[in-house]
Amino acid sequence: MAKRGKSVLPAAGNIPLQAASADIWAQKYRLVEPDGTPVDADIDATWRRVARALADVETPELREHWYEQFLWALRNGAIPAGRIVANAGAQERRPATSTINCTVSGTIGDSMDDILTKLHEGGLTLKAGCGIGYEFSTLRPRGALVSGAGARTSGPLSFMDIFDKMCFTVSSAGGRRGAQMATFDVAHPDVREFIRAKREDGRLRQFNLSLLISDDFMQAVESDADWPLLFPVHPREVAELDLDDPQQVLWRDWPLHEGYAVRDDGTVACKVYGKLRARHLWDMLMASTYDFAEPGFILIDRVNQLNNNWWCEEIRASNPCGEQPLPPYGACLLGSVNLTVFVAAPFSIKARFDWQRFRQVVRVFTRLLDNVVELNNLPLEAQRREILAKRRHGMGFLGLGSALAMLRLRYGSAEACRFTEDVAREMAVVGWQMALELAQEKGPAPLLMEEFAVTAKMLRQRPELVADGFKLGDKVPGRVLHARYSRYLQRIAEVAPELVAALAEHGARFTHHSSIAPTGTISLSLANNASNGIEPSFAHRYVRNLVRPGRKAKEQVEVLSYELLAYRALVDAQADPDSIDPAHRLPEWFVSADDIGPTQHVDIQAAAQKWVDSSISKTANVPTDYPFETFKDIYRYAWRQGLKGCTTFRFNPAAFQGVLVREADLANTLYRFELEDGSVVELKGNELVEYDGEVNSAANLFDALKEGYYGKY
Repeated sequence: MAKRGKSVLPAAGNIPLQAASADIWAQKYRLVEPDGTPVDADIDATWRRVARALADVETPELREHWYEQFLWALRNGAIPAGRIVANAGAQERRPATSTINCTVSGTIGDSMDDILTKLHEGGLTLKAGCGIGYEFSTLRPRGALVSGAGARTSGPLSFMDIFDKMCFTVSSAGGRRGAQMATFDVAHPDVREFIRAKREDGRLRQFNLSLLISDDFMQAVESDADWPLLFPVHPREVAELDLDDPQQVLWRDWPLHEGYAVRDDGTVACKVYGKLRARHLWDMLMASTYDFAEPGFILIDRVNQLNNNWWCEEIRASNPCGEQPLPPYGACLLGSVNLTVFVAAPFSIKARFDWQRFRQVVRVFTRLLDNVVELNNLPLEAQRREILAKRRHGMGFLGLGSALAMLRLRYGSAEACRFTEDVAREMAVVGWQMALELAQEKGPAPLLMEEFAVTAKMLRQRPELVADGFKLGDKVPGRVLHARYSRYLQRIAEVAPELVAALAEHGARFTHHSSIAPTGTISLSLANNASNGIEPSFAHRYVRNLVRPGRKAKEQVEVLSYELLAYRALVDAQADPDSIDPAHRLPEWFVSADDIGPTQHVDIQAAAQKWVDSSISKTANVPTDYPFETFKDIYRYAWRQGLKGCTTFRFNPAAFQGVLVREADLANTLYRFELEDGSVVELKGNELVEYDGEVNSAANLFDALKEGYYGKY
């Protein structure tokens, strides 16, 4: 056995896939014939299929060159998102599927006709394999009068139930169940109902939920002020209200203008339905998040302030996992770089990160992802217009936690934060260098070549326009508004001023380059269970709950972290996280999610967010017994640290167990089953039980029965 700290191999790249990883690749990403006959012989065949499809976007004389380059990048840590891996080069067999992971619905108008139109569009989007987000706070509150019907509306939550059932019914392409995000304004009169929605067993389980939190609300929480509940004044109410009385009406930004009273600065008259203490609403939100891990929160003012397309977009929704806030009908493709691939001499005192190879992979991967735009195959014309005009993509990374362990750095430490920022900054600078080169070769994003008239709202958002001599009505090229006046590219200019000046002159190939996705399935399958996205490893041995076609409940699969596999291969074959033998215990820099304090989770996210132009999907895991009063501070700390959003997870078996579960948590949790004769059986969560001709863990069977999805997969 090799001594700890010395690597017997130069790298960990030849570690065989664990069985769970190979199985998920075969289930999710391997191309097969309709009769189940494999087309992709192995994962490298999948990479060759993807590389060929994306190289064929190039002009004929360049296709072979870029095929070789794309294949090299895919073999060296570039991992496109799941829709690309599953569907690129598969159009003959899957003609109705898309390569795009992230979309947002058009703004839902406050009418039955538009609600049902967006429901139909959402169904088509899910059928194509895309995730989709919606904002539902554009719908009038429960109890409001419905013109012409002589009735009162049941409110936004009742319509969300319809979208939820639609999503459960529509089986997404490629074996992927539908994924949805619902966002909701913190000032909507039905906000308390939204916060409490998931306390009902089985309700809205096809949605992730997030509140749109404004800076004004956070300031009201800080100062313990009252918080007004608002919705736009309906035309029939105008005569009944004094629009200049702030006790009756407040003017604010709103995503819809038609049919409402609007000022010259673009703000909309909103009726004050009532007030409550901001801290009371905050505590309600925190209690729900503590118990049910939802709703998350999106700091929507910050999202819009930092949006690269700040002058022409009003963002109110995001993709299902929150890393892509998008405008109406917005669409974005994703890809991640596996950081573990670039660690040389892992676990040894000579461990280092190969920055040169990392930068080259990012260069090639940027071109590969840009080519995906041409193969988008989105189902709606409005979605296709959006992605072709802006060419958004979101490159991020996965395996951060695993790579830190291989570099002997403890996740959440100051050194780990510095490394995280270095990775995000290098990815950003190289990406925008490629944005310039590709624009010069192939042309900029069409949006950036348009001219835009300066509006009152733009002058309010960017006072420096006035200082630079612009006035109301002046025409300004999109490329100038993008490169010179977006807050994010102003930060890039601090380290690469000549690059940003050139982007203002020539335009960029795309308007957005980066986001960090959760990468759960691609990390498990294509990266051999390297840690998800920006996260630490959940644990080094745990079970993952998977939906299997034909099974009546989720199946548990045991998996090991990539860093444990690598450590066993390179250092100690008997290493174990629970070893009672000191010789085989893991080093102190082998940490998992629960070993890291919530503020350390936030600090890592903040280090990356500085250089990520979209957003980051990140979860701060806290123990079941974590004090509630301390828990509440996590979100305010995230706001103060400049994040765009925050999500937490606390294992709470009374509510649900989650996708990833530790064996110890299951063993320590009792589930009570009441039988038809009235008797009660108690089982530990990890005990196997036969029911209805199928064997499941007690925890998974309990969840399936309680939530109402048993037998419906």
